[in-house]
Amino acid sequence: MLLRSLTAQTPSRIPLLRPFSTGSGWRTCKNFLSDSPARRPRLYPVGTARHCSSDSDMATKHLDDSHERIFENNRKWVEAMKAEDPEFFVKLGSGQSPEYLYIGCSDSRVPANQIMGLGPGEVFTTRNIANLVPNTDLSVMSVINYAVRHLKVKHIVVCGHYGCGGVKSAMISADLGLLNPWLRNIRDVYRLHEDELDSIPEPQRYDRLVELNVIEQCRNVIKTAAVQQSYEKEGFPVVHGWVFDLNDGLLKDLKVDFEKMLKGIKKLYNLSAAPPTAEEPSASEPLAKRQREE
Repeated sequence: MLLRSLTAQTPSRIPLLRPFSTGSGWRTCKNFLSDSPARRPRLYPVGTARHCSSDSDMATKHLDDSHERIFENNRKWVEAMKAEDPEFFVKLGSGQSPEYLYIGCSDSRVPANQIMGLGPGEVFTTRNIANLVPNTDLSVMSVINYAVRHLKVKHIVVCGHYGCGGVKSAMISADLGLLNPWLRNIRDVYRLHEDELDSIPEPQRYDRLVELNVIEQCRNVIKTAAVQQSYEKEGFPVVHGWVFDLNDGLLKDLKVDFEKMLKGIKKLYNLSAAPPTAEEPSASEPLAKRQREE
């Protein structure tokens, strides 16, 4: 695609091509503008022999360079952390005791630690498309259980974001394949709040659906036995609903009333009681025991 776009330019306007993360430049060869398949465009690295002769070669080089750049960035990060705190990685390796469980969207523009201003070891996270908490998802259910019962987190945050692609996709009248059962959870949120949402014009309707989706996922978190039993015994965790605004970087607290929501769901979803103990011996068990003894 890059080469095709460049062939549309005049020779005097063809720029030098440079790899994404190296210092060596690239110059075009004489047959760069040729439309003949036999003379397809080629690129030569400045000061070296021929290297790349196709879009595929350029793509491969970009993949290699971008992959290596991650390790370079990692080494710089390690140096910076050690310069700030020589014992940083000693502390990091000694264990974790985060106060927050963050359930967020997989969108790459919403990094949990950064938007909360917290460092490594301070936030336990799980992310998926549109920050959903379906009770059939063993991944998110396992994360909640581990965070509450073992890490003893004090806060559980469900964080959505305006402009969520998952929420918008749920409103498309089309077969989206494997996404259908996942996005149905968002369509169910719309169904529950249909009258309110239908009265709101677009695009504000999508923003409100983002908020309502977060609130409903908070409700799903509260329905879990781990959260109910821990709160009953320890007084935590408390569940919060937030929305991140990509346009200004600010978090919006939806002011989820945790205790009111907990009380509201208990009629049907009360799991706060401890698991039942072993049943009392049945009437036939003494006889069976005597028979074994005989």
